[in-house]
Amino acid sequence: MSSAATDIWLLTSFALHLGGAIACALAAAWVLHRGDADRPDGGASVAALGLTALSCGLIAALGPAAPLVNITEGVRNLAWILVLYRLFVADGRDRSMAPIRPVIAALVFVETMQLLLLLFNLRYANTPELVELAFEVSTTLRILVAIGALVLLHNLYGGASSASRQAFRWSAAGLAMLWLYELNYQTTAYLTGGLPTELSALRGIVFMALGPLMAIGASHAGGKLLLRPSRKVTFQTLSLLLIGGYLTIMWTISESIAMQRGDLARFTQVAFVVGASVFAILWLPSKRLRGWLRVTMVKHLFQHRYDYRAEWLRFTRTLGQGGENSHSLYERVIQALADITDSPAGLLLLPNEHGSYELASRWQWRDIEVPAAAMSGQMAALLESGSFVVDLDDVRKGNNRYGEAALLPEWLAADESVWALVPLLHFDKLTGVVVLSRPLAPRNLDWEDFDLLRVVGQQVASYIAEQAGHRALMESARFEEFNRRIAFVMHDIKNLASQLTLLARNAERHSDNPEFRLDMLVTLRKSADKLNSLLARLGRYGAHGSDRRETFELAKVAKAVAEQYGSLHPVQVIHAESCKVLADPEALEQALIHLVQNAVDASDEKFPVMLDVSTDGVMGRVDVIDSGSGMSPEFIRNGLFKPFVSSKNTGFGIGAFEARELVMAMGGRLDVESREGLGTRFAIQLPLAAAADLLARTEARAETNSRTEVA
Repeated sequence: MSSAATDIWLLTSFALHLGGAIACALAAAWVLHRGDADRPDGGASVAALGLTALSCGLIAALGPAAPLVNITEGVRNLAWILVLYRLFVADGRDRSMAPIRPVIAALVFVETMQLLLLLFNLRYANTPELVELAFEVSTTLRILVAIGALVLLHNLYGGASSASRQAFRWSAAGLAMLWLYELNYQTTAYLTGGLPTELSALRGIVFMALGPLMAIGASHAGGKLLLRPSRKVTFQTLSLLLIGGYLTIMWTISESIAMQRGDLARFTQVAFVVGASVFAILWLPSKRLRGWLRVTMVKHLFQHRYDYRAEWLRFTRTLGQGGENSHSLYERVIQALADITDSPAGLLLLPNEHGSYELASRWQWRDIEVPAAAMSGQMAALLESGSFVVDLDDVRKGNNRYGEAALLPEWLAADESVWALVPLLHFDKLTGVVVLSRPLAPRNLDWEDFDLLRVVGQQVASYIAEQAGHRALMESARFEEFNRRIAFVMHDIKNLASQLTLLARNAERHSDNPEFRLDMLVTLRKSADKLNSLLARLGRYGAHGSDRRETFELAKVAKAVAEQYGSLHPVQVIHAESCKVLADPEALEQALIHLVQNAVDASDEKFPVMLDVSTDGVMGRVDVIDSGSGMSPEFIRNGLFKPFVSSKNTGFGIGAFEARELVMAMGGRLDVESREGLGTRFAIQLPLAAAADLLARTEARAETNSRTEVA
């Protein structure tokens, strides 16, 4: 090697070993102040890193062959052997594995022999033969130490538990790199009879990497740190490594052929280079190779939090469960999302006709209190526009990434068990929200959780939308069948009413028997009146109700309904605040009768049904309260206001539906709150006459002003 090249390598050795000294010194300070205090290898790691920093500094100053450098390298190796032993102590296998201590003692003995050999070399190695012998013995001892350390490291990592591997994986990587390089370095030195200049200079890179690896492995958080490059970066890196490996092999074979003598060897070399280049050009860019490399990379090298194939199979299996004992679709939707993040429970919120979101179903979460209006329409609009998963822990820390903090319902923010909100979007339309509870093993949501939950949320939203469409078709078909049957019933009743009316007119002609005539007239006219009344009621049956409006006292209608049930079941008006509403009193009475009858059917005969009449200055309100069996959120959402769906064996399922339609036709609203085992509260709200009159005058004035402006 020329003197210029030697100078370059000496300068490189100085720079790299100086960098190694700085890196190891910083790592020692980090482990001392930031490392886990309960790790048994903490003190040994600090000492080993400090001695390594000293050794690197001496190599940079004096060179690798200086006697003082040899002494510090021996002490440094002893320190790293001690680190190995303390790692066995940390794993608890220093007592269970009997050969550990003898091997450690043997390595310490072999490394200690280096000091004696150094003294021998300084005092007695006066001839080249003795110097060469001392060098060979020294490198041999160093090779033995490196091999022994690697064997111990293999036993340490190979026999460790999963938790222990996670704790010292980075430390084991640093030690493996150190001893592997030391083995190659000393082996090359033994074979060449001297210290290799290039390897000696590049050894500083090992020490520069050793420091950060030991610092990362010294803390509990570092044990959880994993290198997770993207698929694209990993694929490109593997492609470059594959191409580089192929070119290296081609160059090695080519040079091996060139070492042979003669023209034939030269021709063979050229032919091999040409053939290998043509093969590389045709094979390396092929789709088949790229596909194989990508599959191999994904299967064996790239690590995700989730096994997406397994997650998808579990998702489809959960949603596809059937049978009488299976959960409802809404519960299966919650479970499918909860299983992804190991959440033990969840809720499903779906929109109601007023634009807010209410509880539609629970899955294994019975103890959480959910208000009737669980989430506002503004929060739903934000989730719909942003399409993001809400991390409740992040919001509780004061972060407001999308403006969700101001709109988040208080009951969600206050309950620490609530973990995340997952929007269910179908064609960019929010169909529902799943609330997930906190997993039993606490952890933070990350980007992979957000991406997977968003995609799965879109998928389950399509299931919910499909079921809603199917129910709408079934309901339409049932209405068609119902209307057809009612048409037949009305036709028959109309014919009967006509016949009875005709019979009454014919009976009037029999004047020879006054008593019979009088009796027949009374009976037939009553029957005709009843049938005509029934026809009138059937004619009014439907969603539009009556257009008649008048001002009346709300409490008067409530008391009249209570009196009708006096002999059947106790119905009490517990509070009757004076309020006059603008509505149809007959339609209101019919709606109240439906609700009170349902309350009576659900209550025990000992417990009364209570009516509460109140006003807030704008709306009049009648509450129908019972202490019956209550209703589940699923039934309220899916069955209560659905015609032909009833919780009673003999029920037709039309009462609650008609009550709500009658109230809505009068400009009011009907709300319900219920808890299973506690009871139910129906609330009818109607506009007060004064408020309705004021609103009408305001609208009329606004219309007049707009016409004036146009004129």
